[in-house]
Amino acid sequence: MSRRILALFLLTLFALLPLRAQEQKSQDDIPTGDKPASTSPADVPHDASEPSTVTSQDKPHEAPSMSGMPMPDMKGMNNDGSAHAMLSMSDRNLDMGPHMKMTTLRDLKPGDQEKADQVVAAARQAAEKYTDYKVALADGYKIFLPNLPQKQYHFTNYRYAFEAAIQFNPDHPTSLLYEKTGDSYRLIGVMYTAPKNSNWNDLDQRIPLSIAQWHAHINLCLPPPERQSEAWGPHAKFGLAGSITTRVDCDAAGGKFMPQIFGWMVHVYPFEQKPEDIWSVERQANHHMD
Repeated sequence: MSRRILALFLLTLFALLPLRAQEQKSQDDIPTGDKPASTSPADVPHDASEPSTVTSQDKPHEAPSMSGMPMPDMKGMNNDGSAHAMLSMSDRNLDMGPHMKMTTLRDLKPGDQEKADQVVAAARQAAEKYTDYKVALADGYKIFLPNLPQKQYHFTNYRYAFEAAIQFNPDHPTSLLYEKTGDSYRLIGVMYTAPKNSNWNDLDQRIPLSIAQWHAHINLCLPPPERQSEAWGPHAKFGLAGSITTRVDCDAAGGKFMPQIFGWMVHVYPFEQKPEDIWSVERQANHHMD
């Protein structure tokens, strides 16, 4: 099992959400005069709507490597791209490339550390109630694929996911993160989300970009029905690990291009002691890999 984990939490959030086609040019690290992007309940993070165009300044990191996997059964899966995107990543290693973009760290501004500390405190307080995972289930959190081995299991609150599409509430993380321990789960952190059309200043307003790095998944080419098998394997052409990364190539291959699929996301590990562990990009990435 490789990149299976990423697939898990992405579908958790948005497998039930409708497709909402939209094309809006994405804004990345725009300085002071930037206006926040407008949001609506339909902009729930990780939804499968047609997202904003990715600009070169978004500075994605390097590309994922892949390993083969059998083509899964697509029967009964939604047709908005979210399920297919996740499945195409489910046996892949993460390494951030043409299908991933991540915010870069900004210079620390006055008040940034205090604001980030407040988010960590809120995350810790919100999560502590759910040390017993059964309490989270009773409160409406849904675990995705509990029988599939994962490094981190996402327990998602759909009400909080919709709230996060409109405003940031650190008391309401979209997902709780657990590690499996025998027949139980150990709480390790939370995940916050933001709409896919958020620019970097919007994300900075939620959690300072001098402290946290958000990431998003981009340049998805969904295969036509007769070429679904080409979304898997070491030489995949389609999906979030495929070789097709532009609309021109996707159109030529008969696919459906989505500049960005799902919203922005960031993990916080509020029970850690060191800042680099609380905001660990490596742990966030490693949870996608074996």
